Amino acid sequence: MKTRLVGETNSVFNHFIAEIRDKEIQKDPLRFRRNMERIGEIISYELSKTLEYETEAVTTPLGTKEMNVLKEQPVVASILRAGLSMHQGVLNIFDRGENAFISAYRKNISPDKFEIQVEYLACPDLNNKTLILVDPMLATGRSMVMVYEAIQKNGIPSKVHVVSAIASKAGMEHVQNNLPDDAELWLGALDEKLDDHSYIIPGLGDAGDLAYGQKL
Repeated sequence: MKTRLVGETNSVFNHFIAEIRDKEIQKDPLRFRRNMERIGEIISYELSKTLEYETEAVTTPLGTKEMNVLKEQPVVASILRAGLSMHQGVLNIFDRGENAFISAYRKNISPDKFEIQVEYLACPDLNNKTLILVDPMLATGRSMVMVYEAIQKNGIPSKVHVVSAIASKAGMEHVQNNLPDDAELWLGALDEKLDDHSYIIPGLGDAGDLAYGQKL
């Protein structure tokens, strides 16, 4: 699997990553959501360079011009609820793409153990389409792999891209080992480790809570 670290080159992108990490700036949920949206937009722009294009004659008020345009729009699939703000950023770029939503969450078995629950799924036909899987935090990577396995009941995509703002090294490796070899992983930033509760360190905390408020 090819892995691309968008933040390894200095740009304003890293400013947005810094802001979603900052515990003081995190107190403004609107700003947090907007930064996640912008991160989704920038990663999607970079991802768009790898897609297939075709030539189309575009008619202007004064003539025609041959232009290269996307051959097909991808299906954008996000993990609820944390993925919603980043999903909007991806959709801002691929604005005519189809959409899919799937719930995946940690169900605590004990204070130190949890299992991943995958439930709600709304998804179009995926056969022979490009699929972009969106989750802002790739901690253990187990949710992403289980979502990919569950979503295949709607068809087998021709190409899979995984988009995350921040990943742990362990999460990255789990996805690399369990998704198709020709899939591509797009990360904003990569952190070295997880804590005892499988949260990314230093990470940013709980992206869903920061964007939409704490849950019971």
